[in-house]
Amino acid sequence: MILVTGATGFLGSELIRQLLLRGEKIRALKRDSSQIPSILADIKEIEWFNADILDYFALSEAMDGVSRIYHCAALISFHAKDRKKMLRVNVEGTSNLLNLAMEKNIERFLHVSSIAALGGSKKGNLITEKNQWQIGSGQSFYSISKYNSEMEVFRAAAEGLNVVIVNPSIIIGRNAGNKGSGQLFESIRKGLNYFPGGSCGYVDVTDVAKAMILLMDSKFSDERFILNSENLTYKEFFSRIARKLGMEPPKIALKPWMMYMAWIGGRLMAIMTGKKNNLSSETVRSAFKKQSFSNEKIKKALNFDFKSVDESISEICLNLKNC
Repeated sequence: MILVTGATGFLGSELIRQLLLRGEKIRALKRDSSQIPSILADIKEIEWFNADILDYFALSEAMDGVSRIYHCAALISFHAKDRKKMLRVNVEGTSNLLNLAMEKNIERFLHVSSIAALGGSKKGNLITEKNQWQIGSGQSFYSISKYNSEMEVFRAAAEGLNVVIVNPSIIIGRNAGNKGSGQLFESIRKGLNYFPGGSCGYVDVTDVAKAMILLMDSKFSDERFILNSENLTYKEFFSRIARKLGMEPPKIALKPWMMYMAWIGGRLMAIMTGKKNNLSSETVRSAFKKQSFSNEKIKKALNFDFKSVDESISEICLNLKNC
């Protein structure tokens, strides 16, 4: 029996879809309030189990009879009000799973981390799994929470648990809906005409799930692997999406001061209206950060080929046009 946490999320649901195609027995963890995604809604072979990863005793019950765990559950937020909850979910929740995994002699544990948990690099160099993370260099609280959750995983590995970690870049795919990366595609479809000055890596959700399954079946242990197809500036990424949608690419290059002014204005409006401000100081900083990631380790380890970003964008935009 395989346990998947975060089973109703974008990545978790794709992972389960691929595991089912292999004939695996799946126990899918979700919260009481979570909605089962459409790609899994009518599949009777999934054993759904309601439990919060902060509920140690419910987790213990969920892990009975389990041999392998894919830990996809995490809280992603760049807002100050979510910091305490995010640290609890991402660090304490991971620790709960790991402690129970050791107690129940789970044979293998795969942890989904993030490129946010990787260290930076000198200008012009690709970021690899060896880059050292240093606190105090402008990391977001999400970054801190994912780094600390990795430290929990390596702590469990030192205590004897068989673990492996993946660090995906920005995950894209046609079933993202209007959340996460899907929200960006929807914004461009509605006529987004500006772009920030940063850059990042992108990877298709199907490749992330595929690599996770291959790594779970491999002999690699106590290691982490970056999952990244291509590195693009936000200008180029936004432009490729716009062209696939038959629209004009965004033309206005944002400056940091523009986004900071928008953030301050959004905070004032939030105070006056009570509505949530979608910008934060952390999202402003990340929008102008220039990052490029190496995928050589996973390619050599598994002879892995990634789907191109253009192919992913084409699939997503076709799905948007048919909605």
